Amino acid sequence: MADRLALFLSDRHNLREEIAYASLAEREGFESVWFGETRLARDAIVPMAAVAANTKKIKVGSGVVNNWTRNVGLMAQTFSTLYELAPKRPILGIGAWWEPLASKVGVKRVKPLKAMHEYVTTLKKLFNLGPVTFHGEFVNVEDIEIDIVYGDKKPRDIPVYIGATGFDMLELAGEIGDGVVLNYLVSPKYNQQALEAIKKGAKKAGRKLEDIDRPQLVALSMNTDFDKAMDISREYIGLYLGQQPHIMKASGVPESLIRDINQALGGWPAAPGGLDKAKKLVPDSVVEMLTVTGTPEDCRRSIRKYTESGATVPIMYSLGDDVALVIKEMASF
Repeated sequence: MADRLALFLSDRHNLREEIAYASLAEREGFESVWFGETRLARDAIVPMAAVAANTKKIKVGSGVVNNWTRNVGLMAQTFSTLYELAPKRPILGIGAWWEPLASKVGVKRVKPLKAMHEYVTTLKKLFNLGPVTFHGEFVNVEDIEIDIVYGDKKPRDIPVYIGATGFDMLELAGEIGDGVVLNYLVSPKYNQQALEAIKKGAKKAGRKLEDIDRPQLVALSMNTDFDKAMDISREYIGLYLGQQPHIMKASGVPESLIRDINQALGGWPAAPGGLDKAKKLVPDSVVEMLTVTGTPEDCRRSIRKYTESGATVPIMYSLGDDVALVIKEMASF
């Protein structure tokens, strides 16, 4: 098995099934399990707590929560509570969110780099359990601290990873983050550019690239039927193009293809029948570039394109329903 493996779980199974998958991943030697917040579906915190309470050593990460909808004090309080439940196991992955969801709920994502810098800086000070005062453009707190009434009153050893796609945010992650959560549906070529941005940020802080942990979300479609695995990936890529086309652009997907697929989708949310039309436009070459797809043997072989292009640990998101198959097969990778 590879030295480090991780699992991503979303909202495609009930919570008790996801607890069981996390427990299986722990038994198979996985290092961590991650939960994200994308659409207005599940939050990440409740599943993280449920998994932490039902496992013994696997780390639980947010991949990612955002810095706009939770006040920095509340975020620190929440993760401090998770730390009490599972000491040294929570990982706080945080990102700048995305459009159009942010504006739909009334969030104006202006100056995202400055907002993230202020938020993460304050968050880390709060985890040190000292009184914190910070007056910035986005974060304004006066003499606050995490009040530990019960349990260990030592600083919270909670690493903060910045989830980023754009190169400016990747540079910031290299400067102030304990790690960066690299996005999925990107190509190895994109990773090479991402590493340069992280390295640039790390240098500002007197660090090296090797000092920055770099887990990466990986879209993985595994099926004993190769064609079925490809079809699942095509549909997911078509769906994602409707939600976050900027990630496809970062990977070098031709803008003409992005435009054609969005026209086929008929907007977002997709028009009736739009997804079926869109997925037929996704060529095999794009599936191979952006995902890990195929039989178990294919997936074990192609996951290396991410680890060889800079990811320190693949966070595998099963696009198919058989998550247990992915865990068991990849544990032998």
